[in-house]
Amino acid sequence: MTTPLHEPAPASRALLSSIETRTSHIGVIGLGYVGLPLAMTVARSGFPVTGFDIDPAKMIAIEAGRSYIEAVSDEVLAAETAAGRFRATTDFGKLADCDIIVICVPTPLTRHRDPDLSFIVKTCEAIAATLRAGQLIVLESTTYPGTTNEVVRPILERTGLVSGRDFFLGFSPEREDPGNRDFKTSSIPKVVAGDGADASELVIAFYAAAVEKVVPVSSTATAEAVKLTENIFRAVNIALVNELKVVYEAMGIDIWEVIDAAKTKPFGYMPFYPGPGLGGHCIPIDPFYLTWKSREYELPTRFIELAGEINSSMPRHVVSRLAEALDIKCGKALSRSKILVIGLAYKKNVPDIRESPSLKLIELIEERGGSASYHDPFVPEIPKTREYLALKGRRSVLLDAETVRAFDAVLISTDHDDVDYTGLAQWSPLIVDTRNVFSRRDIAGDSIVKA
Repeated sequence: MTTPLHEPAPASRALLSSIETRTSHIGVIGLGYVGLPLAMTVARSGFPVTGFDIDPAKMIAIEAGRSYIEAVSDEVLAAETAAGRFRATTDFGKLADCDIIVICVPTPLTRHRDPDLSFIVKTCEAIAATLRAGQLIVLESTTYPGTTNEVVRPILERTGLVSGRDFFLGFSPEREDPGNRDFKTSSIPKVVAGDGADASELVIAFYAAAVEKVVPVSSTATAEAVKLTENIFRAVNIALVNELKVVYEAMGIDIWEVIDAAKTKPFGYMPFYPGPGLGGHCIPIDPFYLTWKSREYELPTRFIELAGEINSSMPRHVVSRLAEALDIKCGKALSRSKILVIGLAYKKNVPDIRESPSLKLIELIEERGGSASYHDPFVPEIPKTREYLALKGRRSVLLDAETVRAFDAVLISTDHDDVDYTGLAQWSPLIVDTRNVFSRRDIAGDSIVKA
C-alpha cells in the first residue's frame, strides 16, 4: 500500500469543502482601494462577505449604497448588499464568524523610510482575539519578504493555535491599479502562496474561485518579493528617464521625442515616462521595504536607493524650471508670482492623492515665496495628510479664462483628461508642462515650456 506524501489536516479538508461549495464566510479587513474591490469580486463569485474597517464614514457610505472607490460602482455595491452577499462593520468581534480572513491594510513608511507595520500588527492582534481552528488568514498588504512568517504568524500563534495544523496562513500581493479600466480585480492574475502544503492548497482554491488566473509560488516570502520586484522595476526605470530628462534638457533635446522614437524598436526596449515625481501607495514606498530588509543581510541596494534619490529630487527640479521660465519669459521672480497647479491626484483620472508630487510642488513654490492654488476635477478639497497639514482644506479653483488669467503661470502636474488644455494655452502667459500633454494633443504655443 502506497503511503500518501501528505495527509491534509482535518481542519483543512473541512475548509476546502466549504470553499468548493461557496459556503465559506469571507472577511476582508480594510475597505480601501484594495479591500473594497476584492470584497465585491469575492461576493460576486458567490461567497458571503463581511467587510471590516475602522472608519465609520465608510460604513455610512456603504449603507447608503454609495461607493467611494472608482473601481466599484454604486450599482455593484448596492446589488451585493441587497442580495445579502456583502455587509460592512466596524465590529471586529465578528471576525469569529469568518472562515477566511483577508488583510488589506496600509503599510506606509516612517519619516526615516523604515517600514511601518503597525496596521498589520494591530489587525493581527484583532484577528488573534477571536482566532479559531479551521480559519485561513491571508495577508495582501505589500511588505518585505518574511513578514507573513516573521510578524503575522507569531502574533496568531500566541493564542496556542499552530499555523498549518489548527489555522492556515497565506500571502497574495494586491495588484490594483486605480484608474486603469483595462483590468479589474477578477481579471488580474493573482500570485498566491501558503505557509505549508495545506495552506497553499486552500489559498489557491479560494482565489481560483474568485479570479480568472492564479499563479502559485513556493513560499510566502517569494510572493512578498514578487510584489516588491514589480514596483522596484517601475521605480528604477522611471528614475532612469527622469535622469535622462534632466541631461537631455541641458543638451536641448526633448526626452519625450526620444522615447517616442525609441519605442518603435520592436524588441529590447520598454517605454517609461518622466514626470514631476512619484506618487501613489506603491512605487514611492515599496522599494524601501526591500532596502530596509536587505540591511539584515548586510547587502546594499544601490540601484533602489539611487532611484529613490532621483525620483525624490524631481519636484525641486520642476520648481527650478518654473522659476527660470518665469524669469526668462515673464521677467518675474517666483517669489512674486501666483501659480496654478493643474492636478492634485498622483495620476490622471483618479481622486487618489497619496504621496502625490503635486503636494510637494505646492509646498516648494510657497517655500520660495510664491503663491500656489490648484485645480483638480477629482479632488475638490485637500484632505488631512500626514506630511502636508498646512494644505488641509484648500479647495480646487474654477478653470475658466478669468481665473487662469489671474495667475502668472500654470504648472501641469497631473494630466487629467477632463481639463481644457486648449483654453489653458490661450489664457495663460506661461505653462510649465511636466507630462507632455500639450504635444500629445497637438496644442502648440510660445507660452508652453516642458519640464
